[in-house]
Amino acid sequence: MITTIAEIGQAHEGSLGMLHAYIDAVAKTGASAIKFQTHIAEAESSIHEPFRVKFSEQDATRFDYWKRMEFTQEQWIGIGEHCKEVGLTFISSPFSNTAVDVLEKAGVEVYKIGSGEVTNFLLLEKVAETGKPIIISSGMSSFDELDGAIAFLNERKAHFSILQCTTSYPTQPEQFGLNVIAQMKARYDVPIGFSDHSGTVAAGVAAAALGAEILEFHVVFSKDMFGPDVSSSLTIEETKELVESANAIATALQHPINKTDNSTFTDLKRIFEKSLAVNKALPKGHILTFHDLEAKKPKGYGLDASRFQEVIGKALARPLDQWDFLNEADIE
Repeated sequence: MITTIAEIGQAHEGSLGMLHAYIDAVAKTGASAIKFQTHIAEAESSIHEPFRVKFSEQDATRFDYWKRMEFTQEQWIGIGEHCKEVGLTFISSPFSNTAVDVLEKAGVEVYKIGSGEVTNFLLLEKVAETGKPIIISSGMSSFDELDGAIAFLNERKAHFSILQCTTSYPTQPEQFGLNVIAQMKARYDVPIGFSDHSGTVAAGVAAAALGAEILEFHVVFSKDMFGPDVSSSLTIEETKELVESANAIATALQHPINKTDNSTFTDLKRIFEKSLAVNKALPKGHILTFHDLEAKKPKGYGLDASRFQEVIGKALARPLDQWDFLNEADIE
């Protein structure tokens, strides 16, 4: 099965109750994991950080927004426990070394590195020291930057995977970069996946068909909700559809079909394939033409329909009624 990760991000709007409601909802979709972002405003930001997109009427600064997205250590412990109770892998993206300390106490199982942190080797060092699996997003990263981060992690014998991603919200089809999945597979000997910001099921399905081993996508209860990632998110129902589709595609890719061997269809071929027949009453000695012939089920009651050219121009050895099968003995 493909690993499917439902990204909650800031969809909870700083509400602990909403966050726990997302855990329960995602658990019912069949997704493998749920992912959060762990923000500690003082550790990761400052009052000088500008809004990427001015979406909030209640936050004077981006710093204020991050502050509103925080949860306490005890709350993070409860979040981790809830994820495990419902069978979801607990993943989060830390945006500071202090956030890693919080997540370690909360029992996080996998770390996600946002593409803005790929060159933050201080954070990579901290996460690598935990010994836990790491997922790297490549949204804003060039291959050179990824090479540097991967070399850094390899030196520390970290276990990691990489996601093709485009940092654009919502991502348009011409920005998906589906070609990069194969390029990453050829370049890096690690699992490769796709992080989607399109808000569509189609992008994830396409990535799965191209061999992505991990799919990450934003989830929201309704696309009418407030928040910076809403337009880039799937609904809960769309999440179910994507998970089912991606798992079906993953199963298909693990079971290649050998088109040189159709022996499993022998019985069906006898039913569906056809035998030659005549489409009108014909006298003995009649010279057969293309317009005298029909093909009728089942196979084996007359010459195979594929042999029709062999009988054209030959004479009938006996009269045939309309719809009679045509066999070797019927031809002179």
